[in-house]
Amino acid sequence: MSAKTQHNNILLAIVGFAAVVIIVALIGFFALGRDPELIQGQVEASEYRVSSKVPGRILEIRVKEGDYVKVGDTLAILDAPEVRAKMEQAQSAENAAAALELKAQNGARQEQIQGAYQLWQQAKAGLEIAEKSYQRIQRLFDEGVVSAQKRDEVYASYKAMEAQCKAAESQYQMAVNGARREDKMAAAAQVGRARGAVQEVNSYIHETVQVAQMEGEVSDIYPKVGELVGTGSPIMTISMMHDMWGTFNVREDQLNGMEIGKTFKAFVPAFNKEIEMKVYYMKDQGSYAVWKATKANGQYDLKTFEVKARPTEKMEGLRPGMSLIVK
Repeated sequence: MSAKTQHNNILLAIVGFAAVVIIVALIGFFALGRDPELIQGQVEASEYRVSSKVPGRILEIRVKEGDYVKVGDTLAILDAPEVRAKMEQAQSAENAAAALELKAQNGARQEQIQGAYQLWQQAKAGLEIAEKSYQRIQRLFDEGVVSAQKRDEVYASYKAMEAQCKAAESQYQMAVNGARREDKMAAAAQVGRARGAVQEVNSYIHETVQVAQMEGEVSDIYPKVGELVGTGSPIMTISMMHDMWGTFNVREDQLNGMEIGKTFKAFVPAFNKEIEMKVYYMKDQGSYAVWKATKANGQYDLKTFEVKARPTEKMEGLRPGMSLIVK
């Protein structure tokens, strides 16, 4: 075989190998490149956790997982003997404060008032006698019968009896009027304070019966009957099935017109049908999210956005956790 023939054979082999590589690349490009990239999300729903302000022991659970509850339905009953004891203390304090207020409003007893009146009358009688005695001594002094010393002693006795009469009258008026205005206000404030304590404990007692605040489906129940739960510990979770949406993690080069207020179609594998959804939330996931380099040398990176969209029409049977596919 000549050298020229060998050279031609090598050249044909290289050309054939290059043609095969090109053909395989074209087949891969047209066969695989035509499939659109899929964005997968899932259905989510608003939830709220049922919890109590007071610690207690689970006495009864009135619902089970999967039950649909309405506002006001009883969910669980707790046993909290400490709260009942505090209620007795608060009620006793309120009764004591009410009694003190009544005493301040009513003033002194009738017997005390009558006694103060008699002392006043006694002092008035003594004052009349002292006044008459002073007037007689004064006339005798004017006639020069008695000395000035005697006159001064009787005058001092008269003034002392006058002061004693005024003091007795003041004691009588105090007994009639009762407590001072400030004392009455203080007694009324004590009653208000005690009544507020009763209302506070009463609110804690209401917390021992947990009722549904929102309509929804019981998705999780955490404690068992007989277990202790602390203040604020979750008892169960209720999913509000009327408030559902879809959450998608979308790379920014896949947004393709996904904007707030825009609608798009999402495929629901559970029902093998599409549903129209409207975007209402869009936010980048920050530096902690996965970035993707667009080129081998990493000239720039693509960020991931969290996109939330609600169905434009209600779909029966749609539940949290179901997959949503967007092409």
